[in-house]
Amino acid sequence: MGWDRVRWVAPDHPLAHNLAADSRFYFVHSYRVICESAANSLATCTYGEEFAAVIGSGKVAGVQFHPEKSHRFGLALLSNFAGT
Repeated sequence: MGWDRVRWVAPDHPLAHNLAADSRFYFVHSYRVICESAANSLATCTYGEEFAAVIGSGKVAGVQFHPEKSHRFGLALLSNFAGT
């Protein structure tokens, strides 16, 4: 639980617009999703091991963290969600 850096591996994706390549987001859960296709992993985080923090395919995307608790980085991401 806490703040961690998220590295955008797809920095040209609309969700990453105006976000630093190494943004910080607030994680609350200790579980993770296993992304079966590396092409769908938009951003990663390392906590013990690297995992997909943002996944997406087409117009569908999901995040492993809580953008609403993630200060300016979260506001930027939510703005990107709304504009996508």
